[in-house]
Amino acid sequence: MTDERRDTWSSGDAYEPYVGRWSRLVAREFIGWLALPDDLRWLDVGCGTGALTETIVARCSPNSVVGVDRSEEYLAYARARVSDPRATFRIGEAQALPGKDGEHDVAVSGLVLNFVPDHARMVAEMKRSVSAGGTVAAYVWDYAGEMQLMRRFWDAAVALDPAALDLDEGRRFPITRAAPLVELFESAGLRDVRILAIDVPTAFKDFDDYWAPFLGGQAPAPGYCMSLSEERRAALRERIRSMLPIEADGSIRLIARAWAVRGVVE
Repeated sequence: MTDERRDTWSSGDAYEPYVGRWSRLVAREFIGWLALPDDLRWLDVGCGTGALTETIVARCSPNSVVGVDRSEEYLAYARARVSDPRATFRIGEAQALPGKDGEHDVAVSGLVLNFVPDHARMVAEMKRSVSAGGTVAAYVWDYAGEMQLMRRFWDAAVALDPAALDLDEGRRFPITRAAPLVELFESAGLRDVRILAIDVPTAFKDFDDYWAPFLGGQAPAPGYCMSLSEERRAALRERIRSMLPIEADGSIRLIARAWAVRGVVE
């Protein structure tokens, strides 16, 4: 089974409760860390449902923001959510970005890099799109470590089904660690490369709040979940329930860590 078949990206309504709500929290910290001036021309690569674009519009006083994504469904969701006239959305591929060389002052990407087959090509395209002295930056989940809602899922899945190990994002995406990200950006010829761990709280009101998004089929873990028979899915659900730190009131408090990386175009 190829990655392309395994990972589904078509429903913003399903993606938002699974990852979008947490990505928005990371986006705020990420933008704060970049601390860039107002009135810049931004490019959001793999903009998806618009979490990062929306944050840029709200917090950065941009001149413009262009969101690029390959999913027409996600772009439609983003357009409906982000109505600011400074933001536009275009269909396109991260490895062959639309637009001219140096057309933007900043190119950013949230939770996309690891899903692109050629990481170096994507970063090279982001760099090409940015003028000299501009910023290229991205963030990805710490799948193998402290992206806890996914880590708990895959630990339980592999315990029940060793074949799930090959689908585990912590194993599939070795780029989502600090050292490989720094090396990738430095190899692209970016200077002053920096890395940051961003931790955000992921609080669930009860187990159903945690579990229901895995039934949406969007992204690797939900895709695997929905590929199981009802019996195996029920066994996975109960295995995860037994592993989570459920409070007396039924709530569950985890953290989601993302690695953020940035560099400057020569």
